[in-house]
Amino acid sequence: MKMHMTLYWSNEVTLLFDSWTTKSWPSYALALLLCFLFSVFYQFLEALRLRLKSAPTSANPSLPSVNTPLIARKFDQNWRIRLGLAGLFGVNSAIGYLIMLAIMSFNGGVLLAVVLGSTVGYYVFRSGHFLDAGDYLAPADSYTCACS
Repeated sequence: MKMHMTLYWSNEVTLLFDSWTTKSWPSYALALLLCFLFSVFYQFLEALRLRLKSAPTSANPSLPSVNTPLIARKFDQNWRIRLGLAGLFGVNSAIGYLIMLAIMSFNGGVLLAVVLGSTVGYYVFRSGHFLDAGDYLAPADSYTCACS
């Protein structure tokens, strides 16, 4: 098996596992579709995680009182929420690293499918239209993985 070290354009590619090898155009197109969908799904999970992380914990978060701390510790009271967010982060990180490893096949079609899927996923889920997402994305939380 030849390992490519430069970008190449071919319908023969091995992705992630030795058993996932494409040798025809239909199998290659299916692999590209899966890479595209996983990239969109990655952006969906990231938007969901950020939305859940920034969800208000009080019944009326817009009216702070005199006793409201300047730095709120949202999830100290509920360890289940923190555990769920950690699990969602772990799943999202695993998907992100698998996408990165797929790109490391150096196949041009895989690269384009992942970039296009990330772009579409970002536009649909993270550009301010999904779940009223416009007010909660902080720049520090927006990019958690090299492949996002």
